[in-house]
Amino acid sequence: MTNSIKTYTLVFTALFLMNGCSNSQEEIPQETKKKSAAISDSKKTPTFSLNDFLSSSEALNKQVEELFSELSNHQRVAQLIMPAIGDYGQEEATIDKLVRAQKIGGLLLLNGTKNQFSSWVKKYNDLNDSLQAPRFLYSADAEPSLINRKIKNTPDVPKANTLQTKKEVIATAQQINNELLEIGINYNFAPVVDMSPNQTVGWRSFGHQPDSVIPWSNAFISTTQSDNIIATAKHFPGHGFVEGDTHKKLVYIDGKMKEVNNYPPLIKNKVASIMIAHIAIRNNEQYGTEGLPASISTTIVQDLLRNELGFEGLVVTDAMNMGGVSSIEDAAFKAIKAGCDIVLMPLDASATHDRLLEAYSSNDELKPRIEKAVKRILRAKICLGLTAIK
Repeated sequence: MTNSIKTYTLVFTALFLMNGCSNSQEEIPQETKKKSAAISDSKKTPTFSLNDFLSSSEALNKQVEELFSELSNHQRVAQLIMPAIGDYGQEEATIDKLVRAQKIGGLLLLNGTKNQFSSWVKKYNDLNDSLQAPRFLYSADAEPSLINRKIKNTPDVPKANTLQTKKEVIATAQQINNELLEIGINYNFAPVVDMSPNQTVGWRSFGHQPDSVIPWSNAFISTTQSDNIIATAKHFPGHGFVEGDTHKKLVYIDGKMKEVNNYPPLIKNKVASIMIAHIAIRNNEQYGTEGLPASISTTIVQDLLRNELGFEGLVVTDAMNMGGVSSIEDAAFKAIKAGCDIVLMPLDASATHDRLLEAYSSNDELKPRIEKAVKRILRAKICLGLTAIK
């Protein structure tokens, strides 16, 4: 037995005994124990950066394939699932169980203090290292209008709808980056690129005219990603001209989607992530969603965003516990099937993992879709320096 295997065995055994996993339904499958890759190395300088994420680098492609091959099916599927921890997320004990079972690939840090979030990042980095699993994408709603509410004990920043110049946008984005980097957050669910008429999102937007929303959003995105933090344009295909709140119920774009044109300039600017809203489209012959939210619509995610707009970055759902989608059976699975890469805050992360793993193992038609999503996530993690094949 090699020294690395001995080390892995000792670490895994210690964790197994410490946490009383012998009778747990969440025990890591034997396949995962055998195939767990030694891929987390925080001391290694990453070869790539976020600037390479949307490139055609053959070296990066090769590393993605190598990393993918090191993971078991169980670990691959886990990459697609991102629950939340914090005041409005799951309890720490629940997340601990999911991490040890290697059933999730990221965490949304949702409403808590800066110190608590920093502590969790360190804790779960150490735990993933001991399990020889990829480190997490740690996300936050660190919009200018929300960061001080979502991450307490951070310095005040001006709200998005009060910013007056692109220079102010850049300075605000840099201030936010500094806080996220101190905590260890590498994925920001910002900026909001919706127009401002809707009261739910209006005060979180840079305005109600494309001539401010688009260039200022691009400035925020460029500043965020220059510090190797993923930026996220949201809420596709557009939340600004709808009536109602998707946190509470399904709402509709009636007729033409007026905000889709905001996205091509952001995609050209290499935004790394786009969030799909739980908004249905009706009275639109080409893009109607048949009464279902965009987040689980192949028409919106695959046909429009991927194929027509050419977006190759990460597609993440809005929170799956929101009223606009939570009542739909098997919604998390349907979101992945529609073309999303990450399901955010599924109602039951463990059950979602089991459902996706079963589909991955038995559905030849869906398997390539899941593999493409997993590889896209692993590509982002490599570019963020979260994994390294030894």
